[in-house]
Amino acid sequence: YLLPIRCYPVSALLTRGSSFPVSYYAGTLGTHTEIKRVAEERVTLPCHHQLGLPEKDTLDIEWLLTDNEGNQKVVITYSSHHVYSNLTEEQKGRVAFASNFLAGDASLQIEPLKPSDEGRYTCKVKNSGRYVWSHVTLKVLVRPSKPKCELEGELTEGSDLTLQCESASGTKPIVYDWQRVREKEGEDEHLPPRSRIDYDNPGRVLLQNLTMSSSGLYQCTAGNEAGKESCVVRVTVQHVQSIGMIAGAVTGMVAGALLTFLLVWLLIRRKDKERYEEEERPNEIREDAEAPKARLVKPSSSSSGSRSSRSGSSSTRSTANSASRSQRTLSTEAAPQPGLATHAYSLVGPAGRGSEPKKVHRATLTKAEPHPA
Repeated sequence: YLLPIRCYPVSALLTRGSSFPVSYYAGTLGTHTEIKRVAEERVTLPCHHQLGLPEKDTLDIEWLLTDNEGNQKVVITYSSHHVYSNLTEEQKGRVAFASNFLAGDASLQIEPLKPSDEGRYTCKVKNSGRYVWSHVTLKVLVRPSKPKCELEGELTEGSDLTLQCESASGTKPIVYDWQRVREKEGEDEHLPPRSRIDYDNPGRVLLQNLTMSSSGLYQCTAGNEAGKESCVVRVTVQHVQSIGMIAGAVTGMVAGALLTFLLVWLLIRRKDKERYEEEERPNEIREDAEAPKARLVKPSSSSSGSRSSRSGSSSTRSTANSASRSQRTLSTEAAPQPGLATHAYSLVGPAGRGSEPKKVHRATLTKAEPHPA
């Protein structure tokens, strides 16, 4: 209970005829309590008083929170017959008076609990100039998140392997423990004899000189004051000879696949080449022998006494282009002159090598009858 005490300053007592009384109220200070709770649970912070029974109309209750950074904020209040609870966005809808605060129980209830609720809470009750304070330190514990188990190293006989386990979140300190899971009767739950724990990083365990007996299922447990979580990983040690056989088999399969691909590619190329040759054969350009040179042959005269003239005869020679596919037709035209005997000439030449006889158009050869003198 609060009792009024009147105090006089020393300077006032030394001054004649002057006094400066200062009034203070003494209050009852409640106990300082520390509470630990796990996140997502419900917690009740105690606060009891006896100030509400005589005069309920002047009763005021206030809960304050001072976080770990020193910031202070009002959590919930009762004043003028009203309760104000949604005063902070972080605790909106999660705080309330736990019981009948007018009857003397002003305890605070928080549900569900979050890590941001951690800090020092102060309950202040006032009625008609009398005060009651109580302090509660709340520590919110977060259980470790599910750890992740990993392997680092080679899973072969004689090599070293590192088992690593770590939780991403949780209240420190987090303790890690590696054990071997017994899958069959008679199996040892302890780690292999030549195992070393990294005390700087307890989540790491080194398995040295692996043997076939090192194979099995290993479990890592991460725990703190709030709870435990675990993960498992399987270790399968390979024999060196079996590793070589597997590597050889894989190499053979890869080589076989490449060889098959090469054969298929060659067959496709061959078919494409044959198809190309068949399409280009009709359009092939052949180089024939040189065309024969033409010569004129004079037939025998039917009458020795007739006057004939050899003048006015003309001959035409033509050659064929050796680069063309077919030879052009050779023609010789003789134009008769009036009053002169015109003789017919025929084109005689050697047969072309490997070529068909050429057709001579009738218009190119003309036989003229002798005219009488």
